[in-house]
Amino acid sequence: MSNHEHHCHCLSENNERKTLIIIIITIVTMAAEIAFGYITKSMALLADGYHMGTHTLALGLTYIAYILARKFQNSDLFINGTEKIGVLAGYTSSFFLGATGIWIIIEAIIRFINPLTINFDEAALIATIGLTINVICIFIMEFKNSHCKTNKDYNFMAAYYHILADALTSILAIIALLAGKFFNLTFLDPIIGIIGGILILKWAWNLIKDTAKVLIDIKK
Repeated sequence: MSNHEHHCHCLSENNERKTLIIIIITIVTMAAEIAFGYITKSMALLADGYHMGTHTLALGLTYIAYILARKFQNSDLFINGTEKIGVLAGYTSSFFLGATGIWIIIEAIIRFINPLTINFDEAALIATIGLTINVICIFIMEFKNSHCKTNKDYNFMAAYYHILADALTSILAIIALLAGKFFNLTFLDPIIGIIGGILILKWAWNLIKDTAKVLIDIKK
């Protein structure tokens, strides 16, 4: 095994450990939000808790891909090694990311047409909790050092984008809530939601293109 291959292999193991830590943090936060949502009868807490469940599924896919790649790394079943298992997981996860973007846009349009009464204090609290958790996760992932110079870890990139998308929606939500509470600009809530959804869709599309090229061996 060359030094470069050993370097990438070590990074993959490191990313696997980081992914597991993020999954644990996400599950604990999800369980706490759902539990307190039922206790306090807060629909905002319940909604955010169940929303985190979708990220748990995406992160779980990332982790399973790492396990499979490690389990079969010396198997003769794969002609060119198990690298594409992670790429395939990243490709699949990017569709979940795209679905998140579409869901946000649809929800924003519905709220623009039929505005809802917003509990600004409660909603801001939930958004702040979500943002705090996501910032901690992003710090743990340390994306800039999490891929090789030539062989990107698309599996880890997909997980990172899911966390980043969640952080983005929290930031935009806080901005919209502050504008609504202090300046009565409630119309900004759905508009900012649409902008966030479009940006998430852009991330998803770029990841789909990059992983598809690797999967079908298109020259860059």
